[in-house]
Amino acid sequence: MDTLKRLPVVSHVRQAVGLQRGMLIAGLVICALVLLAAALAPLIAPYGYAQMAYEDGSRFGAQQAPSAAHIWGTTVGGYDVFSRVVWGARTAVSVIVVAVALSLFAGVALGLISGFIGGWLDRILVVVADAIYAFPSLLLAIVMAIVISGGQSSAWGGILAAAFSITVVFIPQYFRVVRAETVRLKAEPFVESAIVLGASRTRIITKHVFRNATRTLPLIFTLNASEAILTLAGLGFLGFGIEPTSASEWGYDLNKSLSDVTSGIWWTSVWPGIAIVITVLGITLVGESMNDLNDPRLRLRRKAGSTTATAQTAQAAEAVPSSEAAPASAGGTAPAPRTSQEDQA
Repeated sequence: MDTLKRLPVVSHVRQAVGLQRGMLIAGLVICALVLLAAALAPLIAPYGYAQMAYEDGSRFGAQQAPSAAHIWGTTVGGYDVFSRVVWGARTAVSVIVVAVALSLFAGVALGLISGFIGGWLDRILVVVADAIYAFPSLLLAIVMAIVISGGQSSAWGGILAAAFSITVVFIPQYFRVVRAETVRLKAEPFVESAIVLGASRTRIITKHVFRNATRTLPLIFTLNASEAILTLAGLGFLGFGIEPTSASEWGYDLNKSLSDVTSGIWWTSVWPGIAIVITVLGITLVGESMNDLNDPRLRLRRKAGSTTATAQTAQAAEAVPSSEAAPASAGGTAPAPRTSQEDQA
């Protein structure tokens, strides 16, 4: 039970108060709904992501208004909008998992090695990490999509294209954070004691430094996951995303609905756009709330404010004037109590 309470998200929920707690819980609820939609897409979606006809062979029809058969209407290509949005959650979650997993593995490993060993290796890695910031993630995603699948991406081709581009851009962020913590921890007494006792570098890095240098990684994960969603959507919107027959992707559906907006057909663009906004909003709420809670000044200020208000309320309730205190407040100074010597006199 104590181990569960120390988990990143659980510990942050326990620490949060007031509006900050509400924002964190709202973000977690949104993220949970997206994950459920991704996991249960075959059960939630009434049709397949590439299905264009009923079981009897009759076609859905293009740009059909919302109805009982298609609660969010159909697209210009004849796909069910609701099914495409639900299946798109699975694609979005897949990109986040692949991109962040690769970024974490590479960034943490390089940060630990660079910060602990130092020297010329550290200088080279720092220069390379600074240079990578010059590459826009979306432009790199387009290049990767062309290289991997010639711009006509399959399901995993599009996912890997977006994931690889996000990985390259996000590695420096994990690298910087882990390297800074490793440099700080290398000078701590427990690490110096391990060095004096003859522990190998591998044991020191994995057993002593790694656990302490990666405490802020859940925060970086939540902040970068929203960027992964936007990169994937931008890739599909520009026409370099996943083909509709391979998987559902929200950015691709937005691209195909541009001509519908001018014709008054709103349902083909509104629902994929809302899905992108809500998913990014949920992840951002979780990340920003965790960022505030990790800052002791913000966390203590909120707790101190609530504690002060409670103390003032308690003092006001207990401050009831007694009959002996009334003359003192009216006359200005209360008479001093009589001593035993004065009583004897």
